[in-house]
Amino acid sequence: MTEADGGHRAVDAAAGHRSTDTADLGLFGPDSVTWRVHDEPILIVAGLRSLYLQALHPRAIAGVAQNSHYRTDPFGRLMRTSIYVATTVWGTTAEANAAEANAAAARIRRLHARLRATDPATGAEFRIDEPELLRWVHVTEVESFLSTATRAGLDLTAAEIDRYYAEQRRSAELIGLDPASVPGSAAEVAAYYRAVRPQLRMTRDAADTALFLTAPPVPGQLSLPWRIGLGFGPPRLAYLGVAATAMGLLPAWARRMYGGPGLPTTDVCAALSARGLRLALRAVPRSLVEGPIRQAARRRAEQAGRADEPVSPRPRPAAAATG
Repeated sequence: MTEADGGHRAVDAAAGHRSTDTADLGLFGPDSVTWRVHDEPILIVAGLRSLYLQALHPRAIAGVAQNSHYRTDPFGRLMRTSIYVATTVWGTTAEANAAEANAAAARIRRLHARLRATDPATGAEFRIDEPELLRWVHVTEVESFLSTATRAGLDLTAAEIDRYYAEQRRSAELIGLDPASVPGSAAEVAAYYRAVRPQLRMTRDAADTALFLTAPPVPGQLSLPWRIGLGFGPPRLAYLGVAATAMGLLPAWARRMYGGPGLPTTDVCAALSARGLRLALRAVPRSLVEGPIRQAARRRAEQAGRADEPVSPRPRPAAAATG
């Protein structure tokens, strides 16, 4: 079986009648929960939240620390990851499976197959593309997307939340995971977190990563005329607010690992901050927050007459599972 075969099977099952570029709405389409969730600008906070969470897995963060150059090019790495996710979510079937996204996923798989890291606890060498580690990264990412969006005010039913997780198994398949091994509902995600939590802990790599994520270098800041003291200024202060919100949106058990409070009041404050930020971001013109991949997806949906098609009735909101 080729690397693209599994993805094409998922597309065939999901897309069915889509056969032309105009009608090709990709892996998900406007009737998916995925499009609704990823239409939220607040997901910039979700991405940061997922990185804080991923850092708590000792082997996962060891693999990053020993093989990645994220400290020298953090924003370039973030941009590449954002483009990959956007192509998977908003691209055509060809882009998501055979061209951009699948080619990127294939490159990632080949690269990861060559990379090794040393377990900080046992000294044993391991491959960083182990299914256990890939699954951890996938689950924390999609759970962060969903949890952040819903806590910021996106109204999804319990059934729609489960549907999102089921849809995201297609993304997991692109990076080489067996979809059946990936949680496909809120209950399965919660059970997964309960199972993996005994493996999680604060390590030196996790602490260093969290510090870097909270106070990364701001591009071009040194040239800004209103820079204050140790690099503090409007961009830094704004980012610190985003980072604090991302940390506050973590599950209580994860915040406690970082030495923060696991109180319900912290959850409430973080949710209120996320709601305020969501309202502010949604007030920004779409042309300023939407990239070309998403704009092209909207045009295809409009041409197909499905741009405003609802996902499903929403009788009541429901919270995403956080374990």
